[in-house]
Amino acid sequence: MWRSYFLLAVLSGCVNPVSGYSNGKVSVACGDMVPQHGYEPSPEPPPFSITVDKSTVSSEDNITVSLQVASSKPMFFRGFLIEARDAGKLNSPAVGFFILTDPLESQLLLCGHTQVWGSLLDTTTVEGAQEDRLSCLWKKTPHLLESQGSAVSHRRSTKKTHLQAVWKPPKYPPQRVQFLVTVVHEYKVYWVRIAGPVVSLSGATAVPSTAVPAPTSSPSALSTPFSSAGCGHNKSCLRDPPDCQPESDHHCFFLSFTPDLQGSSVMFELSGPAEGYVSFALSLDKWMGNDDVYLCVSDGGRVTISAAHITGRTHPEQEIQDDLWSRAWRLADGVIQCRFHRNTVLPQLENRFSLNQSYFLFLAHGRSHQGSIHKHDQQPLISTNQKLITGHPEDLFGSRSPLLIKFHGVLMLTVWMWTVSTAVLIARHYKHLWPDTTLLGQRLWFQLHRIMMVLAVLLTAVAFSLPFIYRRGWSKRAGSHPYVGCTVMALAVIQPIMAVLRSAPESPRRIIFNWMHFAAGTAGHILAVPMK
Repeated sequence: MWRSYFLLAVLSGCVNPVSGYSNGKVSVACGDMVPQHGYEPSPEPPPFSITVDKSTVSSEDNITVSLQVASSKPMFFRGFLIEARDAGKLNSPAVGFFILTDPLESQLLLCGHTQVWGSLLDTTTVEGAQEDRLSCLWKKTPHLLESQGSAVSHRRSTKKTHLQAVWKPPKYPPQRVQFLVTVVHEYKVYWVRIAGPVVSLSGATAVPSTAVPAPTSSPSALSTPFSSAGCGHNKSCLRDPPDCQPESDHHCFFLSFTPDLQGSSVMFELSGPAEGYVSFALSLDKWMGNDDVYLCVSDGGRVTISAAHITGRTHPEQEIQDDLWSRAWRLADGVIQCRFHRNTVLPQLENRFSLNQSYFLFLAHGRSHQGSIHKHDQQPLISTNQKLITGHPEDLFGSRSPLLIKFHGVLMLTVWMWTVSTAVLIARHYKHLWPDTTLLGQRLWFQLHRIMMVLAVLLTAVAFSLPFIYRRGWSKRAGSHPYVGCTVMALAVIQPIMAVLRSAPESPRRIIFNWMHFAAGTAGHILAVPMK
């Protein structure tokens, strides 16, 4: 017996290492999950997805993990490596252990620990027998068994489109676990550390909410687009247009957030069509400035995920990024998507808002150049009401037109399309139709014309002030609109002043007033109507 072990050890030491592992024995890649193929991972979005049957479990429950093709085009995979890791420390070793459901195509791997139970586990046994054996070993020696099946890989390099395995939490589980998978399509084509779902473990030992997890080396690639499933039930969502589906509508702007069971952290998902970036902000009011901002910026075929703070109306100032973890992204069909987690409370960071409070949500997008963002392309989408981030799930609504700006548009449209036009029509055509009809001692046409024009001036003054109230001053980025608006306001004020100072109808200078009155009114009408 001992001679056999000695001979096996000698022969093992004489074998030259190879880079390919068609038999799936890829324990050497457990740490970084990178195949030893000598080629770079594919930069394209992965056509595979990893899903679970439960999003929240206790330490006694099992989870069915599925890896499948997520592309509408014919696709397959030959190799894979699935691990579960602490969602707050994705660079830490794999946790928990797996139970095989398809031992012909998959096998258990040892990742990060010494293999002790190799002689006790036969991965070629039938599913029920293996599960019974693992359950028995789990009860007797869980600390040893956890390391034995902490990862699952392929057994042979056949073409596969779907595979399942069962994962069991460790004896002392973390609060959140995220599944990661590396998938090999062909020897030169593979994707590394595709980010899977995050599962909350209700029986986990509580961790202080102020602790900041260790940062990940880089964001992972998402395998599938975000889904609106669960909006209003399992997570809060803000969408534009309302009720749009980010998984199928490429014009959908989407923000969702889901707190964990303990309320110690929140997962955010952000998606939208943009040339450069999509972002959202937490704000105490509906005015931009002094906000907590999160950016997903397209940069060279990848997406950078970062946090920032806006003081006043200045450019966002980057904050420390270590508090964002489990970062993942997807860039396809002109749509930017990103996901990250953040602790609810960050007392050590002064400019970062606590998620235990209510905020207005801003959703914006715009262009970027080499990772540097420009001003957003249009008015941000602003939630109608404040929302408690860690509160119960809701389907939120918002608008890109603030109430004051809506009132501005309605008033200006009413004044210059109806009131002024009607007053001009009366003065032009009813002067001779009602020559002797009077109202309060004045001709009827003149009284109606004067009343409507005075009303137009008053409403124009109200509408003119609303954008200044909203912007809290002059807008330097509104183009020609404010300059034309000031001109219209000036012409509107000049009209009643000229009317008060006009000469008598029989005066030879009355023609001067007539032409000035006509010119100022016509100019104001021409300038105001196209601006609506």
